[in-house]
Amino acid sequence: MPNLNVAVLAPAGYAKDLGKAGTASDITLYNLKKGEVTVTFLEPTRYPERLASLFYAVSPADIAVLVVDAVTAQFGEQVLMLDCMGVREGILVLRNYLTPGELAPLIRGTVVEDYALREDDPTALREELLDRSASRSEEARATTGSVPVDHAFPVKGIGTVVLGDVVRGAVRRHDTLRLLPGGKTVQLRSIQRHDDDATAAFAGDRVGLALKGIEADEIARGDVLTTETDLVASANLAGRATLVQYWPAPLKEGMVLTVGHWMQFLPARILGIGVGQDWRRPQLRLELERPMVYPPDDRVLLCWLDGGRLRVAGTLVLD
Repeated sequence: MPNLNVAVLAPAGYAKDLGKAGTASDITLYNLKKGEVTVTFLEPTRYPERLASLFYAVSPADIAVLVVDAVTAQFGEQVLMLDCMGVREGILVLRNYLTPGELAPLIRGTVVEDYALREDDPTALREELLDRSASRSEEARATTGSVPVDHAFPVKGIGTVVLGDVVRGAVRRHDTLRLLPGGKTVQLRSIQRHDDDATAAFAGDRVGLALKGIEADEIARGDVLTTETDLVASANLAGRATLVQYWPAPLKEGMVLTVGHWMQFLPARILGIGVGQDWRRPQLRLELERPMVYPPDDRVLLCWLDGGRLRVAGTLVLD
């Protein structure tokens, strides 16, 4: 049975009423299980101080739960992040007597406009999300897959263990995996899906992978374990950007943006920019501090961490 990843964008600690606390760092994971049906909640523990925390919670999400107490700059930034990351399914919970009419102008034209309005009832939310998870299907026929790493650590008697989500296809016990961007080859000794031993894991699954042939300190957050052959690892990106509607001015050569993809959140300097009739849709050439791993023709997030209240800049469709 597949898993459902849920980004919980709410007052701190809201997710503890939805699932059982698990791994905690700049994101905290909460797990919900009923029979074979599982839901993983991701809460951005260090947001709003660190935009990366919000990105890491939203990036793997199939669906979002957005709880709004007040209309603030933080709410606006969450809406822009969800829109740029393409999280089209969601649940909207309004509190403190907020009405849908008050939010309507602020979410119009974004993915949040189509989120389902629900009461602030954690029990009902849990049941609805379990039902959504149960209705998902696994990519059981997939022969290759990829897992971006968010944590890596040594475990006595087991060896190196990584945590992450299967973002594409499937991985299977005894697979030979490449660790990108470095290219080192490792063996997949065993798999846990939501704390249960498994012979395979599929797109959407939260996994722990025990690896042979590598030490934990050789693995960084954002590295990708894969059996796929078409992934690109490059420190030079190019493509057409689309800036958010509130972005105030054209981008300039030399600006240092931050580029987000899967569990990668990397500084990138603008080396070249081509602006046609619309400065909000420039052609960009970027140089990153380390190679980024991505499928061909994919889309990445653009941020400007020095942007004050407006840190989410837009997206870039890669050439």
